[in-house]
Amino acid sequence: MRTFDMTPLFRNSVGFDRMARLMDGVAADQAPTYPPYNIEKVDEDSYRITMAVAGFAETDLDVQVKENQLTITGRVEKTENAEEEKQYLHRGIAERAFERRFNLADHIKVAGADLVNGLLHVDLVREVPEAMKPRNIAINHNVKSIGNKAA
Repeated sequence: MRTFDMTPLFRNSVGFDRMARLMDGVAADQAPTYPPYNIEKVDEDSYRITMAVAGFAETDLDVQVKENQLTITGRVEKTENAEEEKQYLHRGIAERAFERRFNLADHIKVAGADLVNGLLHVDLVREVPEAMKPRNIAINHNVKSIGNKAA
């Protein structure tokens, strides 16, 4: 085995794509996830997670970030009377609760979330502090002496 497929490790991670570019290959046997989602790289420092949450209202969804981990939770509040009144001939829409966690790389911040046509879009931005960004250092042509010797 000459190559090691790291794709399954990046499936729930955002912002680690620079390391993922070094690896090539396709993940095998990916288990289906509920709800289905996409992780999209919008540009060099922006990402978007799109999750299919049909049947969930804004009040049924919770998006939280804690210690570099994004957690999206969906829970439909059902009343007992409403369930007793419904009689299904076919029930294909699950309406089940879910919790999906994404590991965020350092300096990845959640910019916002939108619910449009049954899709939850969570926008993420890489905000590297100014002190950590690369900067150019000017090279001086002056030779300074240290003690009695020229440097």
